[in-house]
Amino acid sequence: MTVLAIGALVVGACAADDSGPDGAEPGLVDACPDPVEGFAVSADADGNPLHRPTSGQAGSAGPDPRSLSGQSTAEISAEIQPVATDDLTPALPVQVASCDGETVEITDTSRILAVDLYGTLGEIVFSLGLGEHVVGRDTSTGFRAAEHLPVVTPGGHDLNAEAVLDLNPSVVLTDTSIGPPEVQQQLRDAGIPVVFFDGTRTIDGVPGQIRAVAGALGVPEAGEALVQRTQDEIADAMAWSPTDGEPLRIAFLYTRGGAVQLLAGPGSGADAMIQAIGAVDVGTDIGLDRPFTQITSEALINARPELIIMMTKGLESIGGIDGLSKIPGVAQTPAGENQRVVDMDDTQLLSFGPRTGQTIAALAEAVYSP
Repeated sequence: MTVLAIGALVVGACAADDSGPDGAEPGLVDACPDPVEGFAVSADADGNPLHRPTSGQAGSAGPDPRSLSGQSTAEISAEIQPVATDDLTPALPVQVASCDGETVEITDTSRILAVDLYGTLGEIVFSLGLGEHVVGRDTSTGFRAAEHLPVVTPGGHDLNAEAVLDLNPSVVLTDTSIGPPEVQQQLRDAGIPVVFFDGTRTIDGVPGQIRAVAGALGVPEAGEALVQRTQDEIADAMAWSPTDGEPLRIAFLYTRGGAVQLLAGPGSGADAMIQAIGAVDVGTDIGLDRPFTQITSEALINARPELIIMMTKGLESIGGIDGLSKIPGVAQTPAGENQRVVDMDDTQLLSFGPRTGQTIAALAEAVYSP
């Protein structure tokens, strides 16, 4: 799979030669399980049909979203609520089928380092209830419980081998969205168990990722509890989706100053979030065939977005709404005419971790009932 690196965003980061085995052997934890199609939307964590109520949606009772104007910010709590409130006793040792094809034995989880581009792995570890054993973090792991931890990606999103080794981790959880790979190999050469998980981020991948991390750390029961809680929160968040009228047309724009200006399409992750709140992803609708495509005025005008979603830092990098209106084509769209923009923190919007349900709910509230 091709890696598309866009500043702080990577889509499809699990390279073809990093694929895990076709089903881990008995006794092995598979770090690369298959996604669950329709997770928490149409299927439960095991792929069985999920029946959700179809009436009483909050989104239907709010104002007409097309009558709204201006900027709204979607926010979720900075706090992590561990699913296990008592001390966990991991069942060790654990054999893990890492996504890079190696079999890794984990015998000690007293000093955990979980690092990836999105902060997802760290969020899972803390949500399981093992946060007190985490010794460091990446720059994307920005929730309050991790703020005090030393950062091992001081240059932004590249691992610093010396910073990691200084922490003396007993296990490192990572993926191909972060690197360079020479550093991860250096950690293995130093005798540290390093497990690679799937680097892609989708709603369908959430239950498998949680189960893989929980299994690798020897707490599969906590993993199942966290999967169930996440499933329930996503299902509850879906209640914001309006049940009447034409779905809102939404564009996700990824910008970093004037140099990077991209429109999201299928497989971007943003498409799944837009669909989850009952709206139409315009990039997919107009036939884009890549996760991200350079913005053109013609494409934007033809897409007719009624609302634009952006990452907070991306919006700031172009000078806010005033700067957004200067991107060719934006001013000629319904969203541009109404200056209708929703922004969300870069580390939250596309992390697809245990707080996915909270993210969907916050995004829907900002879109439909700001």
